Amino acid sequence: MGGDLYARTKSVPKIPREPVEPVSATPLHLHKWNDRVVWGAVLASFASGFGQFGVVTALGSVAKSFGHLVHGATLADQAGLSGTKLGLGLAVIRLASLGGLPLTALGDRFGRHRMLVVSVGFGLLATVLAAFSPGYWWFVVIFAAGRPLLSATNALSEVLAAEQTDAKGRAKALALVAAGYGVGAGLTAIIHNAASKSLGFRGLFALAVVPLLLLPVISRWATEPDRFVIASDEIDPSAPVLGAIAAPYRRRLAQLSVIAFALSFITGPANSFIFLYAQNIEHLSGAVTVAMVVGAGATGLAGLLVGRWMADRFGRRPTGALGMVGLALAGVLSYAGPRGALVPGYVLGVMFGSLFAPAVGSFINELFPTAMRASAAGWFLAAGVLGAVLGLVVFGAIADVGKQFALAAQVTFLPAMLVAGLFWVLPETKGRELEEPWPE
Repeated sequence: MGGDLYARTKSVPKIPREPVEPVSATPLHLHKWNDRVVWGAVLASFASGFGQFGVVTALGSVAKSFGHLVHGATLADQAGLSGTKLGLGLAVIRLASLGGLPLTALGDRFGRHRMLVVSVGFGLLATVLAAFSPGYWWFVVIFAAGRPLLSATNALSEVLAAEQTDAKGRAKALALVAAGYGVGAGLTAIIHNAASKSLGFRGLFALAVVPLLLLPVISRWATEPDRFVIASDEIDPSAPVLGAIAAPYRRRLAQLSVIAFALSFITGPANSFIFLYAQNIEHLSGAVTVAMVVGAGATGLAGLLVGRWMADRFGRRPTGALGMVGLALAGVLSYAGPRGALVPGYVLGVMFGSLFAPAVGSFINELFPTAMRASAAGWFLAAGVLGAVLGLVVFGAIADVGKQFALAAQVTFLPAMLVAGLFWVLPETKGRELEEPWPE
């Protein structure tokens, strides 16, 4: 877990068969997976989850506040706003996350720590301001302004945690960071469903000021990784291209990006519509919804533990593929299963998503050298944004026609599930240090 390793700083050949990190005599001080520096990244991820997931949790309240409820058969009648309008608004918010690419890539120039603190601070500030929106599209625009910052926060927190740990502790640290995001997201769901009448969506978003108060702690704990400090000597801060990836790594980046696109094509609509579907269509009570979220927290923790163990024992590839297939099938169960299947579908979806997280988080960090690791994370983020946007538009348009949520889930989730096979074309990286050669 902790210990001293040695970074390598010679330049990489132009067309290497097995690219390597160059060598240096400077020792790296690495940390255990549960050291304070990792907890700093966890707190940042928690803040990101709390800030981002509120729009999903409170979507039903947002629709009621800015729409018009009547007794009718259409989604717009029962939710307040049409599925198309909701889908477009969510798509705009998701699309804004494309700004997370340059913000994350700046971590390769100015440091993970500096960009992490800036992103989480301004991202949460925009979330608080969204509480005072005078109309639906105002809400969309203001919340969208903070989305790229919080998306960059999540990506940078994973990069920082990965670079601060060794091969034995990396998957554990990344699982802990994913758990932080899940706790933040789940907390918004519990608070909203337990106190939706008194807080409403405005009160929920105003509560983002609480994780904002954690900013000094995040800044003090989430220190700059030695790996970046050493690699930064060869980084040109005046280079005109942000997010540049060297030629030997572009194929694997393209493969990971396709996985990210397909994954978000599933999770974008599956997660974004789930609470609106539960509250406005299935009419689940607040108590049942809270119980569903708490149950998902338990299965999510189990998924993280199993996913971390599988990623280190059997490899990143089978773990990632299993998680992605499970996510798709759980999404279909939630929306297209028999009545009452929403709760088990959601709980299983969170479990498989958590199982997936340590494997894919490890891949993003282990397949690229330090000088371009944050940029690669940014591209993965951007591909996921595009997948989520398209998934939201397709799902929302189909669901809008006679509340066809079952058909929308089948058309959206099942084809995207097939991309899980792409994991097997990526090189396996379990047990490798970040300085070791990357297999082709």
